[in-house]
Amino acid sequence: MLRPDGILIVLTDPDSNTPTVAHTFQYANPRADDPLAHAVISDGPRVLPHATPQRLSELGITVEYAVGSWVGAPIVAAGRCLGAVSVIAEQPSRYSERHLEFVCAASAQLGIALENARLLQLLSRGKREWEQTVDAIGQAFCVVDNKGLIRRANRAFSVIAHIPVTAVAGRPWLSVLPEHWADPVARALASAGSRTQHELKSGDRIFIVSAFLQDEPEGTAVLVFEDQTDKRHLQEQLIQSEKMSAIGELIAGVAHDLNNPLASVVGFADYLVEESKAPENLREPLEAIRQEAERAANIVRNLLNFARRQEGQRRSQHIGPILEATLLLVRNQLMASKVEAILEIDPDLPNVEVNGNQIQQVFVNLINNAAQAVKASDIGGNVVVHAAKWLDGVAVTVADDGPGIPDKIADRIFEPFFTTKAEGEGTGLGLSICHGIIQEHGGRIRYSPGSEGGAVFRVELPGGAPTGEPEEAPPAQVGKLKVLVVDDEPHILHYMRATLEAWGHAVAVSADGNEGFDQATSQPFDVIITDLRMGDLGGREMFEMLSRDRPDIARRVVFSTGDTLGGDALEFLESAGQPFLRKPFTLAELRTALAQAAGR
Repeated sequence: MLRPDGILIVLTDPDSNTPTVAHTFQYANPRADDPLAHAVISDGPRVLPHATPQRLSELGITVEYAVGSWVGAPIVAAGRCLGAVSVIAEQPSRYSERHLEFVCAASAQLGIALENARLLQLLSRGKREWEQTVDAIGQAFCVVDNKGLIRRANRAFSVIAHIPVTAVAGRPWLSVLPEHWADPVARALASAGSRTQHELKSGDRIFIVSAFLQDEPEGTAVLVFEDQTDKRHLQEQLIQSEKMSAIGELIAGVAHDLNNPLASVVGFADYLVEESKAPENLREPLEAIRQEAERAANIVRNLLNFARRQEGQRRSQHIGPILEATLLLVRNQLMASKVEAILEIDPDLPNVEVNGNQIQQVFVNLINNAAQAVKASDIGGNVVVHAAKWLDGVAVTVADDGPGIPDKIADRIFEPFFTTKAEGEGTGLGLSICHGIIQEHGGRIRYSPGSEGGAVFRVELPGGAPTGEPEEAPPAQVGKLKVLVVDDEPHILHYMRATLEAWGHAVAVSADGNEGFDQATSQPFDVIITDLRMGDLGGREMFEMLSRDRPDIARRVVFSTGDTLGGDALEFLESAGQPFLRKPFTLAELRTALAQAAGR
């Protein structure tokens, strides 16, 4: 209809309002700021049958090309100018009002098409953004209509349903979820909006499902599935941790009650042997009594150190005592499993810079794992713990002669929550915690199969600086002392009086802290030995009263305690700076404490 000699279509960017050349046909000088297109955008549709330079000049339009006739119209949609169409002919009188009507009609259609394209693009972008957003959400969810059909779902839901996300829409939810989920999911839909949650299980995974109503269309609900497996494991670990903490506090009190009678047993056995109060044929039984009582005390002490929350401080120490204490802790479990533990410690091992309690936790876990594997398989019956020099530090191997670990899972044993044990027997956190502890110490833990079967775990720890602690000197000889013993255990008072009097000291005893305080302030004593924890007034309170009222007497105090050397008790003893005896104590330790107190 137009038979143009040139066409220019300019579009304006809706965000920046910048014009661009969208299309051109034989246009002499196509530019985004073309004067004719700009005139249309500014003033609206126009036709110039005779577009002479004079006529264009009168309209304020200057062009650099020949124009005989011109018609142009803006591209408008939704009340907004999207651009302009400019059509030129070299011959005059080519275009009239009739052609303008046609160009305006075509421009209107073009505006509608462009606006529809823009809206479609926005819709497509919104759909992509929605999909990307919901697929990034860890919770699985789907939208279910009132007929039970899934309208849409995210990728996490498709993983649960085991079908591609593109194949979910339009299918009944009953056909894509496990059969045993049907009843709880149906109950969740029936109670949609009430925030009621229902538990689901799939293998070793635990889910919680809840339903939420949508306003439109009526009867539509959103099903949300949340994987609770890791959360439950962490809760179980938290509960276990709290149990261990509670056990530690409980055992603290039990230890005090156990260590008091053990102190009497060890003390009397020492006293009878040392003072030749017993016949020769009873010396060996008495020595056995003393050794077994000390062994019982060591077991209590090791259990306390393991169960109590420890500070994160590390110190340079030998690995041998840590391993020996560990085997004492797990001795009963090994005997019950009919597993023999063999400890081999090479001579001249360097010290390691470690938190003893944390490292002990690692070896307790490794030895228990080995014993359980041996017991469950009925293969073998030995666990060998070997400490050897490694670089500037120590390498400890825990090897068993059990069935070993299958190659296909060996790479996963240090992953959190991965376990080969039956449900309820393991959390899958033991080895991962061990791995973390060793890494924090600057070492590493590795697994390798044994050369003749079984499993071998190797813990490598870097060396620590030598402690430089001087060898303990024998206690100095002291003269005759006047000693006050304050303790609420009658047997300990009896043993202490008999022992100290046999050494030639003058002894007074008191079974009560208040009475002991009165005696200490009313009579001159060279040494005051007091139990740290008693009924009404303990040794701590008595010392604080003496420090306030009679500091000269407070300097003569020696504490004895059957409590744990941790927490408030240890903090107090360190701050007080006084000698102390840990029940049960030997006669040599008692002599040393007397010498220290007398030296003050």
